Amino acid sequence: MSTTTNKPRLAEKYKKEVVPALMKKFSYTTVMQTPKLKKICLNRGVNGAVTDKKLIDVAIEELSSITGQKAVATHSKKDISNFKLRKNMPIGARVTLRGVKMFEFLDRLVSVSLPRVRDFKGINDKSFDGRGNYTLGVTEQIIFPEIDIDKVNKITGLDITFVTSANSNEEAFELLKELGMPFKNANKKSEN
Repeated sequence: MSTTTNKPRLAEKYKKEVVPALMKKFSYTTVMQTPKLKKICLNRGVNGAVTDKKLIDVAIEELSSITGQKAVATHSKKDISNFKLRKNMPIGARVTLRGVKMFEFLDRLVSVSLPRVRDFKGINDKSFDGRGNYTLGVTEQIIFPEIDIDKVNKITGLDITFVTSANSNEEAFELLKELGMPFKNANKKSEN
């Protein structure tokens, strides 16, 4: 039995393939200039959490099983009387992944979960924020194999945000494309 820790497959790919490809494309002078994937944030608002507190527990449990890391509840910041919402009421769940868990989640997302989406033709390449971050909306949590479909009583979505150290949308797009994200117009965009 070896004592070396296994690095995630995508972490190895980043070092061996992605960094050289980005250095060549953007003419970086040093490896430190290449953009990195800093963290992946999963966020989920829970509809009806004001009236049923158990929905928050279900959302936290589902996010925790999807990511392999404990999710936490998000709380409202202010009172909104029309929604019967009070300050500090739990209204969603979130989890932030870094390091090994981040690369393992991205690998599972790209190779297993996204291909399970009905009529999947690729993800939208217009969801960048201008500062090198990308947000992907998932409409059904059942695309993740960790979710037992028989136990799901309500199909809900979640947002997945990829935070990178890239300075522009183009750099972030190339980073995520090299890491295997299946963008719809990846071929057209790289020809420009």
